[in-house]
Amino acid sequence: MTFKSNQNPMFRSKFSEDIFNLKYSHAACETWESLSHTLVEDVCGSHRPEEPALMSKSDRQQLAKYVEELKFVPGGRYLYYAGRKNRFYNNCYLLSAVEDTREDWADLSWKYESCLMTGGGIGVDYSVYRGKGSVLQGTGGLASGPIPKMEMTNEQGRRIMQGGSRRSAIYASLRHSHPDIYDFLSAKDWEKLPVGSTGFTVKDLKEQDFNYHAPLDMTNISVGYDTEWLTNYWKTGEVGAVFRANVEQAMRTAEPGFSFNFFDKEDETLRNACTEVTSSDDSDVCNLASLNFGRIKDVEELRDIIRLGIQFLICGTLRADLPYQKVYEVREKNRRLGLGIMGLHEWLIQRGEDYEVTPELHRWLAVYKGESTVVSQSFADSLGVSRPVATRAIAPTGSIGILAGTTTGIEPLFAVAYKRRYLVGGNRWKYQYVVDSAAQEMIEKYDTDPDSIKTALDLANDYEKRMAFQADVQDYVDMSISSTINLPAWGSRGNNPDTLPRFTETLAKYAHRLRGFTCYPDGARGGQPLTPVPYSEAVNKLGEEFEEHVETHDICEITQSGGVCGA
Repeated sequence: MTFKSNQNPMFRSKFSEDIFNLKYSHAACETWESLSHTLVEDVCGSHRPEEPALMSKSDRQQLAKYVEELKFVPGGRYLYYAGRKNRFYNNCYLLSAVEDTREDWADLSWKYESCLMTGGGIGVDYSVYRGKGSVLQGTGGLASGPIPKMEMTNEQGRRIMQGGSRRSAIYASLRHSHPDIYDFLSAKDWEKLPVGSTGFTVKDLKEQDFNYHAPLDMTNISVGYDTEWLTNYWKTGEVGAVFRANVEQAMRTAEPGFSFNFFDKEDETLRNACTEVTSSDDSDVCNLASLNFGRIKDVEELRDIIRLGIQFLICGTLRADLPYQKVYEVREKNRRLGLGIMGLHEWLIQRGEDYEVTPELHRWLAVYKGESTVVSQSFADSLGVSRPVATRAIAPTGSIGILAGTTTGIEPLFAVAYKRRYLVGGNRWKYQYVVDSAAQEMIEKYDTDPDSIKTALDLANDYEKRMAFQADVQDYVDMSISSTINLPAWGSRGNNPDTLPRFTETLAKYAHRLRGFTCYPDGARGGQPLTPVPYSEAVNKLGEEFEEHVETHDICEITQSGGVCGA
């Protein structure tokens, strides 16, 4: 079962190597080893004879070794641009609708198009826009509200191939007290949105063709909750009608999520597409990398990787290209670093621990918090640049987590084994059996029983345990955490109208310790790519590909649009 590539020996699985070859390998960096060293030199070395390096040669060599060993993994944009001419290293940009004017609508469009074209995702808070139907004093007409602007942004994201390399990632938020909040809550309720008079819903068509153009399908949406909401809840015990409706939508359809911005963080309503980076400043920027707890051997090595990782991210704030001048100005002012964590559940499995923050994990997290703060200040001072206002944000690490062969972000293992579904030729679904590489490592190295490994689906009925875990880790993070709690399918025993009150109260109880929250009910979105299968089944069919023929609707005839129609 153990995978070993002669070209890239650090990868644990063929799936990991496939991700590398598909997303990051190119002529100048054909192997993971060459990419690791090239990236560190690009970001922290000297580009011209007269230009001093930002880090010492010995530190650059050691850091490149940590990257090669997948103990420290920079964000995907860093990996993609290693060895390339352009240096758009930043994963995302945080934008604000500043005022509800024609000029600001146009300015916002120009900003997000500029960002999307560099390969970065965008996050926009639209709360400043007046509600639908408000009278426009200048013309006497009626305002359209923020949702049409969100839809315009979504369509721009659909059409712009980021840096020629990937789909757009977009986030939109709206304050809980906004006049259009109920329209926002149901904006992605595809199950209830009919497609003309066809008798089909948007969800029906999305399940048949994942590329079908559904409302806000390129956009993650969240409702923003402020100190006023929290203090009212503490005072009265009432969460309010909007919060209740938000919970019901999330438990049925997965969206909107929840953006919690309380007390000294109340102004940080701007977020990136995955919500872990927060800011109050328009045109702020993400700057991401992750510590792989699953491969770091001890606390002393952890300290050294944090030291070099923080230095790397600060170098990135001096070397990364940006889409327009204001982003440079805000970056210089804030210099936000997003040092995150992945492999947390693998770290726990290695120690035979349950999915909870143990005393030893508290000790590691304290080092993560303390060292990142101290090093960021001292290294910035040594370079004569502004100190970072924040240093820690935990991203979901989807692609780079697979690359590193570990559990993503702070998430529990999704499944020990699963079928991965993908589209071939625009209209045929194929399946590939996969054994999770972190699980396989545990099974082989520690003789772990596959059935004993707790997964996200095993924890789907214990959502409070997931909330408590995220809250405990959040204590060590100065921005936010991107984490999605899995739930059973809506209508099942564990997720239905009768379970809504308890879930609502549990989430409200933890809200003050969370910066954000999302959940995913099984089957809530069309095109769900992963389906758990028994470990024995996956092992027997590992490496094989299957095509399954299912009864489908002819979407082209129904809509004359959608991915299979070439629109």
